[in-house]
Amino acid sequence: MTTSVSLSATPDSEQQTPTTDRFSRPVSLLSSIDKRSSLSTNHLVDEVEEQFSWTTAIFRRKQMVSSDPDAIATKRSVFDDPDLAPHYWPKKDYENIHRFDPTARWTYREERALVRKLDWKIMVTAAIGFSALNLDRSNISQANSSTFLQDLKLTTNGNHPDFNLGNTVFRLSFLCAELPSQLISKRVGPDRWIPTQICLWSIVALSQFWLTGRTSFLVCRALLGCLQGGFIPDLILYLSYFYTKTELPVRLALFWMSLNLCSIVASFLAYGTLHMDGVAGIAGWRWLFMIEGLLTLFIGFFTFFRMPPSPTQTKAWFRPNGWFTEREETIIVNRVIRDDPSKAIPQGDMHNREGLTLRRLWTAVCDYDLWPIYIIGLMFGIPSAPPSTYLTLLLRNSGFNTFNTNLLTIPSQALGIVTMFVITIVSEFVNERSIVAMMEDLWTLPFLVALYALPNNPNPWIFFVVVTGLLSYPYTHPIQVGWCSRNAGAVASRTVNASLYNMFVQASGIISAQIYVASDAPRYQRGNKILIIICSVNICVLYPATKAYYIWRNRQRAEVWDAMTIGERAHYLSTTTDVGNRRLDFRFAH
Repeated sequence: MTTSVSLSATPDSEQQTPTTDRFSRPVSLLSSIDKRSSLSTNHLVDEVEEQFSWTTAIFRRKQMVSSDPDAIATKRSVFDDPDLAPHYWPKKDYENIHRFDPTARWTYREERALVRKLDWKIMVTAAIGFSALNLDRSNISQANSSTFLQDLKLTTNGNHPDFNLGNTVFRLSFLCAELPSQLISKRVGPDRWIPTQICLWSIVALSQFWLTGRTSFLVCRALLGCLQGGFIPDLILYLSYFYTKTELPVRLALFWMSLNLCSIVASFLAYGTLHMDGVAGIAGWRWLFMIEGLLTLFIGFFTFFRMPPSPTQTKAWFRPNGWFTEREETIIVNRVIRDDPSKAIPQGDMHNREGLTLRRLWTAVCDYDLWPIYIIGLMFGIPSAPPSTYLTLLLRNSGFNTFNTNLLTIPSQALGIVTMFVITIVSEFVNERSIVAMMEDLWTLPFLVALYALPNNPNPWIFFVVVTGLLSYPYTHPIQVGWCSRNAGAVASRTVNASLYNMFVQASGIISAQIYVASDAPRYQRGNKILIIICSVNICVLYPATKAYYIWRNRQRAEVWDAMTIGERAHYLSTTTDVGNRRLDFRFAH
């Protein structure tokens, strides 16, 4: 229930057969393809595209492993067809062109060893950078459990909605920085921009040590949002240079699971640093910002030396031998291009120093078939966001002290890892997106009702159990990110679609920041009533309507496609300029 059923389509009519003027080494390699075309290609792997599945990995692992590790692992692609290959040839300024070889073959043994090496060299660094993001954007929650608001004379709402305004400014800045960050990343390269982002926001984060009041607080929140916005799409773009589309989702899923793990570590860090309250006459929350900011600044400096521009550019003055042999570079480059040939065509986006065009941005924005998912991104997280943002304040108001409050945030984070993993397995097992993604709101609703029904002065531990249960919801954001990517248009615009989806998610944070107000404290019953209504609308209207829309769109396509003869289908596939979800043979996931 996903993408096109054939690779027979050619790219846009503007493409031409490559010549030595436009491409590097085309004649010799095309000649080699012509010579090999007379030979058997039965040794190539010819399998249906399939995303990584946790259920398969856990319960049917033997099906994923070839019985012969020395068998050919090279997948069949358009580059094995001398008629189609010229239409997909990489452009001459593609940084890995000197390792591109359509005749290259490799074994499962080689591929597995290389993927493990990529995980250690590339993925670990990316995961550390992702942890730095989570550490610096969430430590304000730990600071709230201390005297942060009182020391800076900030209010949660009222005539001067300082704290809520700070959250809104951060979200708005984060949102506005998404696409500009993508433009910069594509122009200068994510290998340069990602470490720069980490260093810049770390400097701002540690400078919160010197906050003096409302103005400095708002300025820092705006700067943090501007510098952190776009980081996740930038990171995904960088990883796409090294991994295939079936390998990347599992690593991204682990990223999102690690978010909760990072929050647990942050809670322990906060527990220790907040005990420094009074050291040198300085409040504990100031030490928290300083220590965690210095930690992430070190991570940013470290990543400058751990993020090579591409698989073939790992050699540097500090790494004279590089990370990969010529053989390994050839395998990495060709397996990525074979996996997704559209990354290599002149209209593709694999060149790591090529900027996005306004036309491509506009095309992504106008892809109305993704608008239902964007709306879900705007709405799905609102019901759980205020209790999550205000968790430490709610626990403090219930009678817990600063240090116990930070420790009591850990159970919901740990349970969140479990529920996120379970919901991912369920989604794969039933091959369902919309109804499974709805489970986050379905989980949240009864706890919101319980929170609303609690008396004005509830038992602290009963309140803790209710709010912990609420925040242990199965986080379905990773499922929806993958859903957006799968239903997206051309590969070249997927990072833009991901950015647009994330912009709507950030916009939901702006909305949710206005729901809990000081006039409704400390029980926030009016706010909880609003959350219950929004949650009910999501469950009863939004998700079912989205599923119905995609079913209707698939039926529309099927009516046209099924009415075509085999010859008409072949003519369409060989002449169409439609790409991605515009093609008649594309079916939307729901």
